[in-house]
Formats: sequence, C-alpha cells, structure tokens
Amino acid sequence: MSRTKEDEATPAPRWRRRKAERPSEMLEAALAVFIEKGFTAARIEDIARAAGVTKGTIYLYFPSKQAMFEAVIRQAMVSRLDEARALFERHEGPVAPLLRRIIEDFGPRLAMTNLAAIARLVIAEAGNFPEIARFYRHEVIARGEDLFGRIYAQGVAGGEFPDLPVDVVTKLVIGPVLITAIWRTTFAPVDERPFDPVAVISTHARVLTAGLRALAEEEKP
Repeated sequence: MSRTKEDEATPAPRWRRRKAERPSEMLEAALAVFIEKGFTAARIEDIARAAGVTKGTIYLYFPSKQAMFEAVIRQAMVSRLDEARALFERHEGPVAPLLRRIIEDFGPRLAMTNLAAIARLVIAEAGNFPEIARFYRHEVIARGEDLFGRIYAQGVAGGEFPDLPVDVVTKLVIGPVLITAIWRTTFAPVDERPFDPVAVISTHARVLTAGLRALAEEEKP
C-alpha cells in the first residue's frame, strides 16, 4: 500500500528506523534510570519509558532487570578495558610509561563519567544483591587485574619493576582510581574545597610508576 503525503510527512517511529541500535539505546536509558533510582528502586517500566519503548520490547532483549544491569556494565566498562588491553598488546618497549599512560587515560574516564556512578551503585547494592558485586568483580575488576598483572609481569621480566606479588600491585593500581571515583560522586558534592580527580589520578600514576622503578633500582645487585 502506498504512503500518503501525510504519511510521508510523519517520521517513522524511532525504534523502527534504528532497529539495530535498540539494545544500545535501551542500555543508555537503563544507565540513567539506575543512576537516578538505584538498582532496587529502578523498574523495567521506568527504563522502557525513558527509552521510548514498551516494557515488552525490553524483555525481547533482556530477560530481567539484573540481566539489563549486567549488560549496562559490559557496555559501559568492559569495552574500555578491552581498549586498554589492545593498547598493551600493540605496545613495544618499556612498559612503565605504558602503565602510567593507561592509568592516566582510563582513570579519569572512570572517575569523571557515569562509570563512577556504576561503581558506587554496585557498592551500595552489594549487601542486598551480592550477585551484582560478584558480576562486577569478575567482569570488571578481574579484567583490570589481569591487564595490569600482565603489564607488571612484563616490567619485572625487563628489570623495570621490583619482583613484588602481582595481586598486591594490581590492587595498588586500581584502588586509588576507584576511591577517586567514589570520592567524586559521594564527598565532592558536599565538600567546601574543590576536588580535581584528574590531578589525583595523574599524581597517583606518577608516584606509583616512579616508586616501582626506584625499588627495582634498589634491588639490582
């Protein structure tokens, strides 16, 4: 059946025009709702309304609210860790500058965007929903530990870093970045003094890499 002039003047529904983009756009809407309401209070109806779709459409792609939250984490955070991993795999030469670069690049993304709200949300909901914390630990933190562990092991082999327990060093890398993200979203809004997360993370990267290199020099015969 041919379209009338009135039909042609009316744009097709957003979801019909961009069917391939539905999951990504629904996850963006879900992220906003989770940040606003928290995991417990957020409803699929709220997410559907924010995304401009029906509740049934949500369930075509995501079987539950938890599955949607996990997909939000994957889309928002895992892809960025994969970028850092690809950077490491292409890298040649000393790894201390690479470690500093990745901290300085990825850290502010976590601390200054909605990624910080995700980390805070996981911590807040961990008591009632340990499976969420377990998922975040496995999909995000474990991936980060694996990446930084590989970088550190290569630095030890090359004499750039001291031979310290890798699981300890990876937590020294990740911990201050997470604390900076939580500080920005929790304490900075009520603090009378300005908070500069980029400066904190940059200083952390400098002190950590310089300290590790200094220790490696001390241990050389």
